[in-house]
Amino acid sequence: MVKVNAKLKAAVAAVLAGGMVVAMAGCGGGSDANASKGTSVPDTITAEVAYASRDFMPSTTSGALPMSANWHVVEPLYSLDYTTYDTFPALAKGEPQKVSDTEYIVTLRDGAKFSDGTPVKASDVVSSYKRSTAEGSLFISMLDFIDSVEAKGDNQVDFKLKEAFPMFEKRLALIPIVPTDKSDAELKKMPTGSGPWKYTSITDQQVNFEKNDNYNGTYPAQTKKMVWNVNVDDTARVTAMQAGKTDVMENVPAKAMQTLKSAGSDIQTVQGFNQAFIMFNTKKKPFDDPRVRQAVFYSIDTKKLIDNQLSGQAQQITSFLPEDFANYHKAKNVYTKDTAKAKELLQEAGVSGPIKTTLYTTDHTWITQLAPQIKNDLAESGIDVDIQSMKSSALYPSITDKDDADFSMVLAPGDPSVFGDDPDLLMNWWYGDNVWTKQRTFWNGSESYNELHDLMNKALAAKTDDERQDYWNQCYDLLSEQLPLYPLFHRKVSTAVKKGVFSEYKAMGTTGLDLVQAKLAK
Repeated sequence: MVKVNAKLKAAVAAVLAGGMVVAMAGCGGGSDANASKGTSVPDTITAEVAYASRDFMPSTTSGALPMSANWHVVEPLYSLDYTTYDTFPALAKGEPQKVSDTEYIVTLRDGAKFSDGTPVKASDVVSSYKRSTAEGSLFISMLDFIDSVEAKGDNQVDFKLKEAFPMFEKRLALIPIVPTDKSDAELKKMPTGSGPWKYTSITDQQVNFEKNDNYNGTYPAQTKKMVWNVNVDDTARVTAMQAGKTDVMENVPAKAMQTLKSAGSDIQTVQGFNQAFIMFNTKKKPFDDPRVRQAVFYSIDTKKLIDNQLSGQAQQITSFLPEDFANYHKAKNVYTKDTAKAKELLQEAGVSGPIKTTLYTTDHTWITQLAPQIKNDLAESGIDVDIQSMKSSALYPSITDKDDADFSMVLAPGDPSVFGDDPDLLMNWWYGDNVWTKQRTFWNGSESYNELHDLMNKALAAKTDDERQDYWNQCYDLLSEQLPLYPLFHRKVSTAVKKGVFSEYKAMGTTGLDLVQAKLAK
């Protein structure tokens, strides 16, 4: 679909023509005149967020909205600064005390309390670890280097590892600490934590926060209240940002950037891992043959997708990682449109006649706008697809997460860099021993799956960074050949910030919003 969403196009045109002038009233010239100190609503940070979910369970949720909202409410021992991926002590007091290569002791922050006033104890850390590694959790493969977690009194926790693990401190960010006495059902509905904010209500349309007066950490809430308005539709978010009652907006459509700048917003753009990927049912013929999966990727003109649908705000794929990530290495197979090559691969795989199947997609605007061109590109290679779009909350349980799943391909967004940036974590998200490979791709237990995990294990056991990088490079090569699930491109992520609201705010290259370290203008 080459044309921008009709409603968004109309909204952009209206502003450019002077049709929405509320935010511009009284301006005498350049856009700097729009800057006004203070939040749009007094003592309240107001945000527009782009993803929806009602599963806020800190220990297991992977949704972009609950993940980032929980960063403000529930603390791990160590949190990530998502602009750098460096760690900083959250619920922990200082750095871990190293007993040996396989044992660390972490001390809790003095006087830390949950928002309900109860003290945070080491036993809460132990129970939270158990929640994060319970059967079915997507975090199991990311935390399986831990052998045991034990409380030492009320304020110290002893971590014993199965073997030395170079990313120990970073991985502790995956264990949000919640009260032991709260049930999973309570935490899924509205979590309790020790962070600078507390939840007051969560609905499909809005997440409401208040300052946690019991918080005694480094980054207290900057206002009394915070409101996140949930708008999956790009047009709705753009319109809200233009109206002047929003301080920060997630996921700015490329074609609305100039419009929002004119309306008084700064746009911060960061290259990220965020992506549209194609996922295959590797047990469904003919997509059980990696050559057919390769043919799909050779069929698609990703440069045209990036230019037309994303206004250039993405990076073409040359590896599993974006080129500016620390552990990047160009993969053995780099896919650019080559219809002849795609047809040749299909012939080699024994495919005769056109393939007819369904391409399922999520209903995110920027994903559905990719689908028509992908359909046309695939048709040129002899792969005829019908497009069916639905919410993620419907697509995964009803189409992919079944032992007898009969789908062939899915086009969807994803970004596990909300958990960290190390290659082992990112690969374990989609290719680990979890629902993504046990169902969804059905790749678990295959020869190539086992080969990947052998390489990943060797990388973790490596004695030097160079040796570790060499094993990771081999992983990237394997993934570029097997393609059980693989990105079409890595997006640049843009955030709109109303001028004059923050004195310190850095956008991140992943989904969600992180306002924990933001500071308001005085």
